[in-house]
Amino acid sequence: MRNIIKNLQTNNEELQLCCATSIFKFVDNKETCDLVRKIQGLQALVSLLGKAENKKLLTAVTGAIWKCSASTKNVAFFQKCNTLETLVALLNAPQSDYVLFHITKALIEFVQTPENRAAVLQPEILKLIMDLPLESYEVDWALSANVAKLLGACAIDEESVATMEQFNVIHRMCVHLKFSDEDLQASSAWTLSSFLKNIKGSAGKIRNRVRFLLLIADLLKSSNNCSNIEVQASICCLVSELIKDEYNLGGLSHLGLVSSLAKLTDTNDDKVRRYVAKAIGLSCHFEQNIAAFGEAGVTVPLVNFLKESKDTSVHHYSAMALSELCGEQDNIIDMHKAGALKPLIECMKSDDEDLQMFAADCAEKIRLLVQKAEKIRKAMK
Repeated sequence: MRNIIKNLQTNNEELQLCCATSIFKFVDNKETCDLVRKIQGLQALVSLLGKAENKKLLTAVTGAIWKCSASTKNVAFFQKCNTLETLVALLNAPQSDYVLFHITKALIEFVQTPENRAAVLQPEILKLIMDLPLESYEVDWALSANVAKLLGACAIDEESVATMEQFNVIHRMCVHLKFSDEDLQASSAWTLSSFLKNIKGSAGKIRNRVRFLLLIADLLKSSNNCSNIEVQASICCLVSELIKDEYNLGGLSHLGLVSSLAKLTDTNDDKVRRYVAKAIGLSCHFEQNIAAFGEAGVTVPLVNFLKESKDTSVHHYSAMALSELCGEQDNIIDMHKAGALKPLIECMKSDDEDLQMFAADCAEKIRLLVQKAEKIRKAMK
């Protein structure tokens, strides 16, 4: 690596191209990222951004900067060198899809820090990002997916989201969901979820977009036949945010919400478990869904989530969903038969107070049901 960095500092552009390409290809973990910084490789890469007229070299250099940005210490160094501003300036000029891909990848890493995020949220920079091509032919849909991820990484609070919404981000993410590329779908769904979570009343804005609700219902159904975990989890997360609005919940319920979510409980992935359980729990606010979920057989899988997963967030949302399902007696019977009491008692020992409450509620409902059954049994003797 020392020889690569040494040759990167020569005036031979062909040699610089080879060295930058080597860094791009071989820097794939934090240790190698930090090594490039320690031997003054980052300075050399930043200086080569000034040779933007050499498109091949620019492609390699922007790729290398992206890969090196996986280290937070490297991002801090790039920040001192005003690298973000240099990369953004490159968006003003015609660039290949690969350069744009690398720049947006780097920016996704950069905006993990508050200062860089604030810089990207400047209106002139957001406009440049939103003006990037909706479809990137050379690298499939990857550029559009990067833009979605970048916007999602910035959507951390109400103020940030309000700034971005001036550029009609929700509409663009909705358009992305129509395309078949799974990475694009998942990235857009995660970003929309962040938007809906962080703008008060934003889920209500969707209620007038009937076509959008139809699209979400179709995506939820199609995700049952999709092996992509990110698509399944992100769509369930998006549904969870949408159905916080009662009109959206009613609309999606009439479009097959219960059966679609029920099918997604057949999973061993904790990320999917977390969001499908959350969606099921929130869906129970539409009263007819409580019995429907029981008939669709979601109770036993949710109990199994508690038994099999070690993820506390899976426990939280599974217990929350089971607590909501206790509104129907047949569901409580199914919980008892599935052996829910033992994992529920374990959940009551958690530091998560809400989880304690959900678990205690379910356990109490099961206890009362058992007592009632015992009284009936004794009365029949």
